[in-house]
Amino acid sequence: MANQQSESPKMVTLVEPYVYHTLQGAIGKTIIVQTVRDTLRGKLTDVKPDHAVIQIDGSTFFVRLQHIVYIMPENLQ
Repeated sequence: MANQQSESPKMVTLVEPYVYHTLQGAIGKTIIVQTVRDTLRGKLTDVKPDHAVIQIDGSTFFVRLQHIVYIMPENLQ
């Protein structure tokens, strides 16, 4: 057992660099996000390489970037 190495779990995640970059520019704005499951409309409060944080009516939602189909600013002005 001298050569036995212990395996520890490793996290592997795909990063969506263009989605991440686009969302960084929208922090603090109200956005519409279409996910594979539903459409969300709320204020984008934070973005991480794997998820976005959206405030909707006092509730906080953590949305995986891999589940986002499209992003649209609510106010196009």
